[in-house]
Amino acid sequence: MQSQQRIIDATEKFGVENCVLILGSSDAEGAKIYAETATKGDPTFAGPLAGVSLGLSVYHIFDEVIRPECDSKQWEEQISMMEMVLEPEALAAAVKNMRDQYSKTTI
Repeated sequence: MQSQQRIIDATEKFGVENCVLILGSSDAEGAKIYAETATKGDPTFAGPLAGVSLGLSVYHIFDEVIRPECDSKQWEEQISMMEMVLEPEALAAAVKNMRDQYSKTTI
């Protein structure tokens, strides 16, 4: 719930068009729900984003447009191991599906 409020605060401060949410969920269903929450609104109607359709630009860390923006040393230290044990394409695709449907902006 705190994360949802931080998202609202950031979009109010900087504007939705100036914010990008990058997810790091390890399962596709969770990634989809988080992406839906940031774009369409909280599907559980339990948090601050319940009924709030921000249309936020949302990506998974494994999305092909995100990796080139990351520091290669940090990627190697922080993310590369997870890339080997998870399903990067499925995770990125789950978030892309929500972004394509509900995001108002993209990068």
